[in-house]
Amino acid sequence: MVHADAVFGSQDIKLRKFSDVAGVFRMKDRDPMRKVLEDFEAKFPQLFVSVYLGAFDDLNSLRQYGFWMLNRTHYVDVDPSRPNSTGVLILVDVNAKSASITFGYALMPYLDEKSTFDALSAGHPFFLQGDYLKALKAVIEKLEVSLTRGWKQVKKNPIKVLAMGGQTLKGASSGQEDAGTSELSSGKEGEVDG
Repeated sequence: MVHADAVFGSQDIKLRKFSDVAGVFRMKDRDPMRKVLEDFEAKFPQLFVSVYLGAFDDLNSLRQYGFWMLNRTHYVDVDPSRPNSTGVLILVDVNAKSASITFGYALMPYLDEKSTFDALSAGHPFFLQGDYLKALKAVIEKLEVSLTRGWKQVKKNPIKVLAMGGQTLKGASSGQEDAGTSELSSGKEGEVDG
């Protein structure tokens, strides 16, 4: 976090869960996108998903920026009982045609690089077509499947599965400030051909 703060700043930012700074969403698609986020929270009331679409000019690492953003953002429309450690950030750079998923450390027993890459891959064809609503909906639906599968594994063997994420049955270790990331890019590491 110290390195990310040195690159992006140490001031917290305020955002909504759905932020289309790049302006790629049509007005008619904005409410359906918000509904997808609400539906996710209805299924997983202790978690939240945020989506940020930006058009970055000179961003060296989308993954690093996602890590910083999830840790530094105060989401004004997220219930305070859902800390960022229980959040998932889907970050899209429309200029570089790349996307990244960052998740809080509380989700480490349930998500990993493979599951988040698979989620991004589910939306890849729609991202290529510029249909961001369908792309993000596909990504979130795939995340829901992974979270449900992860929860079932925790129920079968909670000590082992939670330990893989650095947690115990009493909760996450308080000193841990890590977030998992996965990235899908066009022409960069993690490329998926479409």
